Amino acid sequence: MRIVAALGGNALLHRGERTDADAQRTNTVRVATALAALAHDHELVVTYGNAPQLDLLTAQSTADATLTAPYPVDLLGAQTQGMIGTLLVRVLRGALPGRSVVALVTHTRVNGDDPAFEDPTEFVGPVYPERPARFLAAKHGWCMAEYRHGRRRVVAAPSPERTVEADTVRVLLETGTVVVCGGGGGVPVVCDRVTGALSAVEAVVDKDLAAARLAEEVKADFLLVLTDVPNIYAGYGTPDQRPVLDATPAELRDARYPRRTMGPKAEAAARFVENTGRLAAIGALDAAYEIVHGRSGTLVRPDLFVA
Repeated sequence: MRIVAALGGNALLHRGERTDADAQRTNTVRVATALAALAHDHELVVTYGNAPQLDLLTAQSTADATLTAPYPVDLLGAQTQGMIGTLLVRVLRGALPGRSVVALVTHTRVNGDDPAFEDPTEFVGPVYPERPARFLAAKHGWCMAEYRHGRRRVVAAPSPERTVEADTVRVLLETGTVVVCGGGGGVPVVCDRVTGALSAVEAVVDKDLAAARLAEEVKADFLLVLTDVPNIYAGYGTPDQRPVLDATPAELRDARYPRRTMGPKAEAAARFVENTGRLAAIGALDAAYEIVHGRSGTLVRPDLFVA
């Protein structure tokens, strides 16, 4: 079976944990342990979140007085792919002796006319007090939005249209290689309709939606969305909270899960199942093997149609 496993950003850095290299090295061992059993039996693509690492690099670049201007978000995102990719490759090779494992810096094509560019919503970088936020916005042309007790930069989050390197990923899978790619949703690019040339845009692509798109493109049998809870919950955080063990795309959308937490994961699973007729599941990283074998997580299956 061909599986695309989408790791949440907390797989490498747990909530509240410092963005130290040692912490990330330690946490990648947990990732390798969880995924190695799947890779032994199946073809595997691993995608992953990069929000903490992107925020770190954004803060460093903005504060660097030797730079004429901070690095653009697309280049910082590419840097995180290299950093996280090498960490994952090392531990996965150790957990899978004799198996080829490769990390790719991948690009995700988006539509330059996507309405998301008119309404930036995704936070990147540190929180600033009001005056520094106004200064940075004026100096760099950034959009700023309220965030807790300050303001943060926001960028567009356009919908993923295509993974530029999807064919390469598919070829590698056919040779038995474990592929690590799609970090942070991939580097967002737009394609010139005449020349085919790619141009980067200052944006971020939702990692789960990008993983769903990639899973379609490589003809995956299963999309596995891994996070820090054992399954989706209805009424999460309320006295009526209950696990959702089985759902269809329509049921996931009807539940209207929060946009900044479970919403994108539910939408990614729904899109993959709708577009392919195959299965997806959402659950905890440490239960990855159990989820694929139907013993944990929330299974997302096609809607049943009655003729």
